[in-house]
Amino acid sequence: MNSEKLRALQAPLKEKYREDPASALVTLRAECHALEGIACKVDTGKGLIEAGLHPTTGGDGTQACSGDMLLEALVACTGVTLRAVATSIGVPLRDARIVAEGDLDFRGTLSVSREAPVGFSNLRLRFDLDSDATAEELDRVVALTKRYCVVLQTLIQTPEIEVTRG
Repeated sequence: MNSEKLRALQAPLKEKYREDPASALVTLRAECHALEGIACKVDTGKGLIEAGLHPTTGGDGTQACSGDMLLEALVACTGVTLRAVATSIGVPLRDARIVAEGDLDFRGTLSVSREAPVGFSNLRLRFDLDSDATAEELDRVVALTKRYCVVLQTLIQTPEIEVTRG
């Protein structure tokens, strides 16, 4: 896809959202069903994924780990956003590799230490871009990707989270 096709695809949507801001508001939804043992099936819309314990918490490694899935969602969103941004501003990329890493201390998750955090303590996102573009152009692509990536911005600007029991 080139920038003209992308603009043509998005132009009517942008106009609609300018005229009717409420039409841009969408609620995404995910659902899982708890399984026997310590696992659940997540309907991704493209198929079911069975998630379970990471091997460092007693899992056998045959099921998806939710921490890995979070990082996968981050690189997926970042990759799509990166390509859209580069296409939109006309910066050609031969290849783009995005790596997300996160540090976990499973003592917190397993209640071994109250001082150990539960969840990621550090996240790193690295862009390896193959392009003839200048360093400034690539920096702009990365900055705009950071600005417009939904998953990355959600992690940076933690939303209010409501937890209820039905």
